[in-house]
Amino acid sequence: MKRGSTIFLQVVIVLLGIGVLATLLWEPQVEGRNVNATQFEIYFKDPFLAYIYLAFVPFFVGLYQAFKLLGYARRNEVFSERSVRAFRIIKYCALTTAIFIVGAEAYIFIFVRGTDDVAGGVMMGAFIILVSAVIATAAAV
Repeated sequence: MKRGSTIFLQVVIVLLGIGVLATLLWEPQVEGRNVNATQFEIYFKDPFLAYIYLAFVPFFVGLYQAFKLLGYARRNEVFSERSVRAFRIIKYCALTTAIFIVGAEAYIFIFVRGTDDVAGGVMMGAFIILVSAVIATAAAV
């Protein structure tokens, strides 16, 4: 690949990671039930939020591996052993993220359903599962 293309894609990956991290840190503060809560109550009294943060660890590991993979592509080492290992890690990270989101969806269906409207959360989770499955399939091929 051309040097400019890979650098551009690496910048996009870094910006995506920063955007996702900022959203993960900002969203709980504007959520309806946390409007009047303190920072301690938001981040340390919600086990679901801790679970979501744990679920996004493999996402960030996968982003880092994609960043490294683009570095290998820039050096024309796409078919090296390190590239194959990066693809394998990306596949496992995508599958792990999908499994974590399935667990979050199960939590929503079991504990939240009936007390709140869950359609938005379920749709976002289904979308993340679909994207993770597509990434895992592409990395496996």
